[in-house]
Amino acid sequence: MRIDGGLVRRMARLAAMDVTDGEAARLAEELSRVLDHFDAIRAVPDDLLPPVPDAPPAPLRDDVPSSGPGERAYVAANAPERARGHFVVPRVVSRNG
Repeated sequence: MRIDGGLVRRMARLAAMDVTDGEAARLAEELSRVLDHFDAIRAVPDDLLPPVPDAPPAPLRDDVPSSGPGERAYVAANAPERARGHFVVPRVVSRNG
């Protein structure tokens, strides 16, 4: 599968990234090579691959809260900025697009 600069620029716009035409061309080539590697791996017949052992069962723990009422005050005291009981963070997505 080939990825072109236009697709890279659309992905960059969705990720709110600035990409020059040169960067878009370089990224398109690199991403196309990555997809070519996946196609090569996908082409290996399954009967040539060793069997995959079953994963061991994951240990489960009781679902109990791990912090008390004092924990909230500790976290809030270490927050860089708060307003009306919430953390204030910089905007990462604009409405302009």
